[in-house]
Parts: sequence; C-alpha cells; structure tokens
Amino acid sequence: MTSEEETAGHVPVVIVGAGPVGVTAALLLARRGVRTVVLERHHDIYPLPRAVAADDEVRRILQAAGVGEEFATIARPARGLRLLDARHRVMAEFPRAAQGAHGFPQTSMFDQPELERLLRDALARRPECDLRTGVEVVGVDQDSGGAPVRVTFRRDGVEEHLWADAVLGCDGAGSLTRDAVGAGWQDLRFEERWTVVDVRTSLPVRCWEGVDQVCDPDRPATFMRVGEDRYRWEFRLRDEPEPDHERLHERLRELIAPWVDLPYGADFEVVRQAEYTFRARIADRWRRGRIFLLGDAAHLTPPFIGQGLGAGLRDAHNMTWKLARVLQQGADERLLETYESERKPHARHAIRLAVAMGWAMTGGQDGAAALRRGVLGAAFRIPGLTAAAARDLSPALAAGPLVRRHALRRARWGGRGLVGGICPQPWVTVDGRRVRLDELLGDSFAVLTAAPPSPSLRAVADGLGARTVPVAGLGDDGRLSAWLRAGRADAVLLRPDRVVMDEVPLGAADFTDTAGWASLLHSTQKPRPSGQLAVETGLLRSATR
Repeated sequence: MTSEEETAGHVPVVIVGAGPVGVTAALLLARRGVRTVVLERHHDIYPLPRAVAADDEVRRILQAAGVGEEFATIARPARGLRLLDARHRVMAEFPRAAQGAHGFPQTSMFDQPELERLLRDALARRPECDLRTGVEVVGVDQDSGGAPVRVTFRRDGVEEHLWADAVLGCDGAGSLTRDAVGAGWQDLRFEERWTVVDVRTSLPVRCWEGVDQVCDPDRPATFMRVGEDRYRWEFRLRDEPEPDHERLHERLRELIAPWVDLPYGADFEVVRQAEYTFRARIADRWRRGRIFLLGDAAHLTPPFIGQGLGAGLRDAHNMTWKLARVLQQGADERLLETYESERKPHARHAIRLAVAMGWAMTGGQDGAAALRRGVLGAAFRIPGLTAAAARDLSPALAAGPLVRRHALRRARWGGRGLVGGICPQPWVTVDGRRVRLDELLGDSFAVLTAAPPSPSLRAVADGLGARTVPVAGLGDDGRLSAWLRAGRADAVLLRPDRVVMDEVPLGAADFTDTAGWASLLHSTQKPRPSGQLAVETGLLRSATR
C-alpha cells in the first residue's frame, strides 16, 4: 500500500449507493466477514414508494441477507397477474402460489421505504459495514492493473479519498460508476411516458388482491393493492398536454372509476403522483478491473412483470459470494468474470419479457391492434402456457465455468438435469426445530445427497468447506428426494447462491466435471490461513484424477 493509500484509508469494498441493492450487497458481504464502506449522497432514505413487488426468489435473497423475518412483517402476498381488455374483461390470468419453490409466496407486495428502513437498520447492526450519508462520489479510478481502486467523494465541501480492493456501483440509472467502467447503454427498444399514482384510502376498492394489467392501446393501465389501505395505479400518458392543477383531481377520478367510486371529500390521499419514462436498456459492459455495476446502473426495465428491483438483488446475490471468495480465500480472478456472463443474459431475458408484456398491454394503435390482442388472448388459453410463462421469469443459468453440464449426462440420460437451476427451499426439521433449508445449509457451498457419498465426493466437499446433508429424514415430506429423482441425480453441489453447480448422476460416484470449476475457486497466488492450502491442494488433486 502506498503512503497515499494509507493516508486516505483502505477498505476491502466500497459500495456507491445505499439503495436496496447496495445495502443488500453490503449485508451479504458482511455475513462472509467482508468489510464495506457504503457511500450515499442523501442523508436519509427516499420517503416515497417506488418498487412494490418481490417474487419468492427475491424473498430468499432477503433471507440470505438476514432480513427475511423482518420483511415478512411488511409484505402482503398477492394472487398473481391478470390481463384485462379495454372493458376490463379477463383475457388471461397468471396465478401465483401462496408458497413457491423458494419457500415464500410467489408474489409479495410491499412499500419500498419500509424495505429500505429495515435494510438500513440491519446494516447498522453489522460492525463490518460503515454507512456514510450526505457524501457525493465524484470519481472512481483505477490503474490499468486493476485493484486498488481510488474513490473520491465530497463531504461538507471537503474532498476525501478511499482506496478499495473492489467497488460496486449501485448508484442507479445516472450512475457515475458506469462512466468509470466505460459502459454505454444498449437500447432494447422500449420507451413510454407513464404517470404513477400511489394512494392511501379506506374506501372500498374493487380488486382481486393481485395485479391488473389493462391491455388497451388507447389508455393502458396497471393497478395493484400494495398494503392494507395502499393502492397503486399506473397510466400511460398520451401525446397531449396533461390537465392543469384544477382539472387534475377530476381527471384522476375518471381514470380510477373502474376500481373505486370517489365522492368529493372522501378519504383518499394521493401519497405520490409522478411521471416516469419507462425504458428498456442494458449496459454493454458491467465491469472494468475491480469496478462492477449492479442494479439500475447495469440495466433498466419497464415495470410490467415486477422485476426491476428483483434483478438488482439477484445481481448482489450472484456477485457477493464470488467477490468474498476472491478477497478472503484467494480464488482465481477469473471467478469474477462469471458475474457478468451469468447475470447479463438473465437480466436481458427479464427485460424482454417486460417489453413483451408492455406490447401485450398496448398492441400498438394501428388497425391490427385488436387482432393481435385477440390472438394473444387465445394463446393464453392454451393449457399450461400461463404456468410456463410464470416459471420463465427466472430460468436456469446457461452453461458456463460455474454451471457444468456434462455431455456424457446428456447422451446417457437426456436433458440438462438440475445444473444451473436453483435448489428448492422446503421447511426441514433440525434437532426438533422447524427451519428453512438455507438455515441448515449455511452461507457457503453445500452438498445434498440421496446416496452414501463416495470418498472423492467427501474430499470435494471438505475442500470447499461444504456441508454435506443427506436428504432422507429431513422432515420435508420428501420434496428434496423427489427433486433429485426428477433430475436423475444422486447428489448435487450447491453454490452459496443456491444455484446447482454440479451433480452426481444416478449410479455415478463423482461430480461430472470437478476439474472444470475447481481452478476458479482456488488459487495459490495469495497466502492462505494456516492449513487451508493443504485442503485446497487435496481438492485440486481429487478434481484432476
């Protein structure tokens, strides 16, 4: 470390932005013992609602960050999504289960300021995290060699510096960190102006406890119940002047009439009414050296499938365990390359689904719009199609260095098996106590096995510090055993983010491709804690047999 670094202060990770993505990343790193400094230009959380929906995988990520129980107190399960025509007749329905594969309701509604407050409270309880508010980051710079990265910020008019082994840019659509990465936007061809209205009222509102998407090219709209007395409406703006202040209340009354009768003087508080431009964009690069982009700094999506915030939290979950392994255990730098290669196609997929839903809502305004919407409605009546569309919100990761799909498996058993998907999370029984599976597995790698593990499998598990858990007798009603049987596997190796990295096919003794991923997770380039190198060397020997 140079004298300048010593003077400025050196930390393992600087996170730019203390929104939900930045704070969740800090909490996930803290659980792995990684210290962070989080820099935020605002003094407090933004008090008005924005994101309102989370799926069951996102709730599992919040569980991993240590705020799962607190989030349950502010969340409201939703029944799903309906597509309505211009006369509010149901064209298609996407039901969401009260408990999904990840152990939570498949859709939950919430108030973003409440989420941010409980995340900030959790951050304050972690000694590994240092939140600095009221600071403006003005520079993120690194040498051509990568780390350390210099972060320059102003506080009370005084310029200060921090040096970090890595910087996570969670600073939103106007990201300064994106400029430091040298990234530009790729336009995925969607841009519309909408008005968003958040309301608090005790009036009886006609709703089905889910989300309504009104597929009307003249005035597409979205409606949802967010809380006990909280509702949100979104309406696409026409290319015409919006009403003046005197006419605004009357115009709102007309727009929401299908859902609620609004007499004058009624209990009806507009918490927020704001105009947004919904865009579909993705950064052309997410990394330069040890600077990374997460959340809206890396991708922007229309809100029609409720995956904007969720995509950012998935970024944090994917990135943090890899970064912690590089910083703390000397894993190969190539491990960090898998962040963009895994998350970018996933984010692009979600954005395209959202754009497709936006197209379904509007259908365009030409003469063929009604025909297209008719075809769409007929398509959604095909048995099983709505369930498949719902599952497609979070497809399995594509094959890559940490997703090993072996050719022998495909030739002998067919299909791609369980690799690349996420392990389900049932309730299990541990010492007479009912807990969610992830509480049993811990924060590191894990092996789930339906057969006695071979010596080589045990060596791999020991080398990774992975807990080996037999699935029989867990008190989960056989869900994990059935999941393994359906995937024709005797055992699976789970990454810390619960993605299946490798598997032992039925009747085999070992993982399919240990040699393919072991070199990324271990390196001899940096010193290790006493005894660790011997364990890693044993793993690599096992992997290359």
